[in-house]
Amino acid sequence: MDELQDKVERVVRVCHAHRLGGILLSTQANFAWITGGRSNRIDGTRELGSGAILISAEGRRFIVANTIEMPRLLQEALVDTPCEPIEYPWVDDHRDPGTLLRLARKIATSADIGADWPLDGAVRVDAEIVRARALLTDGEIECYRALGRDVGAAAGSLCRTLRPGISELEIARRAADATAAVGARATVALVAADDRIARFRHPVAGSRLWERLVMLVLCAERDGLVVALTRLVSAGPVPLEVVSKTHATTRVFERLLDETRPGVRGRDLYAVAAAAYAHVGAPGEERRHHQGGPIGYQARDWFAHPACNEQVQARQAFAWNPSITGTKIEDTALVIDDRIELITTSPDWPSIEMTVRDQTLGAAAVLAT
Repeated sequence: MDELQDKVERVVRVCHAHRLGGILLSTQANFAWITGGRSNRIDGTRELGSGAILISAEGRRFIVANTIEMPRLLQEALVDTPCEPIEYPWVDDHRDPGTLLRLARKIATSADIGADWPLDGAVRVDAEIVRARALLTDGEIECYRALGRDVGAAAGSLCRTLRPGISELEIARRAADATAAVGARATVALVAADDRIARFRHPVAGSRLWERLVMLVLCAERDGLVVALTRLVSAGPVPLEVVSKTHATTRVFERLLDETRPGVRGRDLYAVAAAAYAHVGAPGEERRHHQGGPIGYQARDWFAHPACNEQVQARQAFAWNPSITGTKIEDTALVIDDRIELITTSPDWPSIEMTVRDQTLGAAAVLAT
C-alpha cells in the first residue's frame, strides 16, 4: 500500500502542475503501474485496456468501468486494492463516446481532466505519466530482478535446444512457450536466420529455416514490467567475422552502460554510442538502428537520439541494444544510484568481459552448439 500511495502522490503532483481535477489512466502500461502490477488487458492488440483508474487532485482512487468489466476488476484484478467503483452501461461505450470523460468530470468536480491517451476534451499527460513512473520503487526492483532472472534462464535454456533446420516461426513459438512457462508474456519475439541478421534490424519471424547462425530478440512482460534481451546461436564454431563484430559491439554496450548515470540526458548517451562505434571501426552504425533506452512498463519509455532531453533517473531500468551489421548485444540492466546491475543474464552462457564502474560484467557472446 505504501508503494501504491507513493505512485498516487506522483500523479497528484502532475494534476497540480497542470491544474487538473484528476487524471484518467487507461493504457495497459499505466494501469499496471498505478495498481502495482494488476492488469486491465482484454485485447492485446489495443494500447487501451478495459476500465480506467481515475486519480483525483485530492488523491482519491476510482475504477471507472462498464458493466461487463467491473465485476471481474473488483473481484480479481483489483482485489485488496482500494478503489471506489464507478460503473456505467456497456452500451455507452458505443453510443456515447464522451461517457468516460463526463463521469470523470462529475467525480472530480472539474472540467479539466487529464488522460494518458488521446481522449477528446481531455488534456494529454501521457509524457508526464511516463516520467512519473520512471523512478522504480523497492518492490518494482525486486520484481524486476526476479523477472530478469527467470527470462534470462528461460531464453538460455531454449537457445541451447536449437538445431539447424528449425524455422524462425517455430523458434518464435518456442520462445513464447518458454516465456509463458515462467508466468510471463512474450511481447516481442523476433527471429532472424543467417543472412537475415545482417539484412534487417527488426526481423519478424518467417518460414526461413536456419542453417549457420540464428538470432532471437525477446521482450517479456510480467506484472506489467518488461525486460529485453538478444541471444545468437551458431551451428558449430562461430565465424571469425561474427566474433570480431560481437566483441566490437560489446565495447559500445560497455560504454553505454558506463555512462548511464542519473541526470545524463538521452542526447548525450546517443553521442556516447556514436563515438564508441567510431572508436571500434564501425562509424555510422548508430544511424542504422536505435540504441535502446529506459525500459519499464513498456519495451522502451524513450529512445536515446540527438534531440532527446529526457534524463536518466536514480532508480531506473535500461535496455541498450547496440548492433553492428550481422550481430547485436542486448540485455536489461538496473541503474540504482551509481551502480549497474545486469538482470537478464543467462546462466553458463558464453560472455565477453566488460568493465563498468570498477565492476566486471559479462555481455552475451554467441553460443556455439
